[in-house]
Amino acid sequence: MSERRPLTVTAAAALEAAEGVAALGFGAFVAWETVVGEPLDPVTAWAVTGMALLGGFCMLAVARGLLTAERWSRAPTVLTQLFVLPVAWSLLQSDQYAYGVPLMIVAVLTLVLALSGPTTRFLLAAEAGDDDEDEGPDAQTGTGATGKGGPGSRS
Repeated sequence: MSERRPLTVTAAAALEAAEGVAALGFGAFVAWETVVGEPLDPVTAWAVTGMALLGGFCMLAVARGLLTAERWSRAPTVLTQLFVLPVAWSLLQSDQYAYGVPLMIVAVLTLVLALSGPTTRFLLAAEAGDDDEDEGPDAQTGTGATGKGGPGSRS
């Protein structure tokens, strides 16, 4: 890939990674509280721990996918933010502005960055470059191993 990564991709990946780290931290916190405390429902506590850890690792993988120009990575980035927005709204409705406002800002900013023109062009250009490399040198000349063109060509 010869095209330079736009700042929008780097910023979206950084924000997605920050959310992943936060989810990992939350999962670790719940695990710690489950081990040292007395949870009312240990099964639910461990389920929340597992989901937070799994989600955090997946968000980090998606952030890495954005950085390496994997086109598939944009959909989970957008989906993550669409899940974060109602959580942030709920926090705002319960007067927990210290958590809700930053979460809302990060979600909206990540959505804007992930869906921006430079990000789209970069991911599409990277995919087009990968397709050209996969098809090999014969794909550009239209000749196969025999040196003859495909159907309809004159030899």
